[in-house]
Amino acid sequence: MNSITINNVTDFDLTHIFECGQCFRWVPSADGRGYAGAAGGKAARMEFADGTLRIETTGGDEEYWKSYFDLGTDYGVIKRSLISNEPRIEAACGYGSGIRILRQDPFETIISFIISQNNNIPRIRKNIESLCAEYGREIEGSEGIAALRGCGDGGPVHAFPDAETLADASADDLAAMKLGYRSEYIIRAARKYAVEGCPECREELLDFHGVGPKVANCIMLFGFRDMAAFPVDTWVRHIMNDMYGFDEKDAKGMQAFAEEHFGELAGYAQQYLFYYYRDRS
Repeated sequence: MNSITINNVTDFDLTHIFECGQCFRWVPSADGRGYAGAAGGKAARMEFADGTLRIETTGGDEEYWKSYFDLGTDYGVIKRSLISNEPRIEAACGYGSGIRILRQDPFETIISFIISQNNNIPRIRKNIESLCAEYGREIEGSEGIAALRGCGDGGPVHAFPDAETLADASADDLAAMKLGYRSEYIIRAARKYAVEGCPECREELLDFHGVGPKVANCIMLFGFRDMAAFPVDTWVRHIMNDMYGFDEKDAKGMQAFAEEHFGELAGYAQQYLFYYYRDRS
């Protein structure tokens, strides 16, 4: 297990980051100190206080985790720019001031957000953990992390499965994990990814079975770092109705508003607004 300490970290809060809907494999650690989870085939537990991020991990050096948390980006500048262009977002930027958009694996993001459709966070997490336990490789040395995550039987944490492995899964096996109609979507997406490789744009994502406009925008933002993407889900529809008077069915109007008022920073705005409204409701 490697110990990494990163000092002078600003605009950062683990709860804001891991509870804003962008990822599903991190949970509050059982000891009440920070979070435990997995990313990029590495298991880790971490805590943050007074500008210092401490990480215990099975792999990845300081640069890997700095990149994962996007620590090279000045989020203070981003928030000031958003507020300058649209002052009504100030409360949301303050409430979720520690959000950072993670650098996540594209394939994991595709499958995770296919699973997220018409689903709630606890069930999404359970579905993904079942998928990883069955098809992902064991992460060596991760038993302690598994215990802190409060899941499993004390065995290791499993990495997210690769496309080739999931492509060979059976619909019956996935259905047994209570993935329902998403089972077929997952297998077809894995097969397409395994054959054609990583998609390069939103239009190519929409060619994946089970990926509609909202899921495609989530994947573009969280998996491909298209920071202009503005996913419109049920919460965002409520937000845009409440703050700006949009009809909740007018997704195109909401997208146009985001493009005009938030521009290339629309993805950040979406996360601040989403977390502000969902967490306070």
